[in-house]
Amino acid sequence: MKIYLTRHGQTDYNKKRMMQGRSDIPLNDVGIAQATARRQQLGDIKFDAVYSSPLVRAVKTASIIGDVSEEEVITDERIIEANFGKYELMNYYGTGLKMMAYWSLPEIFPAPEGVETIKEMRARTASFIEELLQHDYETVLVACHGGIIRPIRGYLESKKSGIIWRPRPKNCEIFVYESIDGKHRLIEDIQ
Repeated sequence: MKIYLTRHGQTDYNKKRMMQGRSDIPLNDVGIAQATARRQQLGDIKFDAVYSSPLVRAVKTASIIGDVSEEEVITDERIIEANFGKYELMNYYGTGLKMMAYWSLPEIFPAPEGVETIKEMRARTASFIEELLQHDYETVLVACHGGIIRPIRGYLESKKSGIIWRPRPKNCEIFVYESIDGKHRLIEDIQ
């Protein structure tokens, strides 16, 4: 199976460095153009299934890149963005030392109270990937978010920490993984 894993296209809140979290913020014109360009880059690739977080910015990205209607996108709560608690919709630089330290170096600093932990994100994304791999797909697209994509990548690359935190994934960057007999490897990074 080939898994095309992508972060959603740009939103106005991305431009402002806001912690969107689970707020349902749509793509802006740049985000739509990014997804459209990525689709064109993929050429004639057809996906057996297109999965997405239930948030509109991810669903729209999945629909465009996957070349399917939004109704055909399979949404799954396990790949929704991290819960940022009271920090949601705040500018990243205004969240304070605890949140900035955690979101910069989660391997070292604990999550502030009310913010989803790396362990929690790892558990739900591992469950999603394990279930996905039970299907008989050849090629699948998964559209999610800048925070939650990191433990998914960590799982697929068997990282001891369970995450790949840096570099920060770009909007509509696609990581292509090949999964054979329970082994996964990154075969392409489409930017």
